[in-house]
Amino acid sequence: MKYSVIIPVYNRPDEMAEMLASLAAQTERNFEVVVVEDGSSLPCDEVVNRYADRLDIQYVTKPNTGRSDTRNVGMGCAKGDYFLFFDSDCILPPEYMQTLNVCLSNRDVDCFGGPDRALPTFTTMQKAVNFAMTSFLTTGGIRGSAKVSMEKFNPRSFNMGFSRAVYDKVGGFADMFGEDIDLSIRIREAGFSIALLPDVSVYHKRRVNLKKFFRQVYNFGQARIFLFKLHPESLKAVHVLPALFVVGEAALVLLAIFHSPWWLLFPALYIVLLFLASLFKNKSLKIALLSVVTAFIQLNGYGCGFLKAFCTKVLFGKELEKGERLRRAYNK
Repeated sequence: MKYSVIIPVYNRPDEMAEMLASLAAQTERNFEVVVVEDGSSLPCDEVVNRYADRLDIQYVTKPNTGRSDTRNVGMGCAKGDYFLFFDSDCILPPEYMQTLNVCLSNRDVDCFGGPDRALPTFTTMQKAVNFAMTSFLTTGGIRGSAKVSMEKFNPRSFNMGFSRAVYDKVGGFADMFGEDIDLSIRIREAGFSIALLPDVSVYHKRRVNLKKFFRQVYNFGQARIFLFKLHPESLKAVHVLPALFVVGEAALVLLAIFHSPWWLLFPALYIVLLFLASLFKNKSLKIALLSVVTAFIQLNGYGCGFLKAFCTKVLFGKELEKGERLRRAYNK
């Protein structure tokens, strides 16, 4: 057994059915699947049972303790040489495992990650959110672009893998915001290699509305400061851009009100660029219009979360609370 696919799930049986269907359709089958149910009130046991004859699959249940501990439980049950992590709202292309095999045979790497994409069948909202989270016009562009070198690549847990040797030395995910970035940093500090595999992508559904999307990116912004408190070297200039965007946005509005409305030409130009970029990518006026909204939510949500955490944790020196702290001596 080469790979152990570890999937935490909480109240998402429908999404798990799609995920398992994509695993059952893989062109190479040298993997097991470990589904860990995190205390769900809507369990996916019936869905898992439907694939028992098509996949080498384990179904593990546990009380609700959060995604980090759930992934760690999965690793404790895994038998593979490599652990692969996906979110339950992901779908794998049929050639995912085959492509991964080729990449790893050509490149000796201890930890890796890949980008996420949208399927043509995704909803308008899903495609607009995907644009905001992956576009070069937002900070989402650093998540999976082989051309971006503004920071060292840190795999994200929706599409991430590492060897058993990494797990044996570094341990698992910490109970904190930004747990995947924290683990990536600890893996690199332990001397292991990390690489972006741009051809090893997943389809990420992101079933969120605008309110949930704002909350998600707001938490991402806070997490960046939590990570800074634990790993000061991890904060790069690119991470500050959304906060500068929020401050600049407010300044332009004030200048337009008290000086000249011509200052609004700058955000207007940015809106046009967002619209045209999404229109070119998605070939849809509706998605392009909604992409402008999601892009502004992505930047403002992240920026506001960053600024709040910076003020409370850095300027005023408030200690990290439970769930924000790194368990430096994390044990399996």
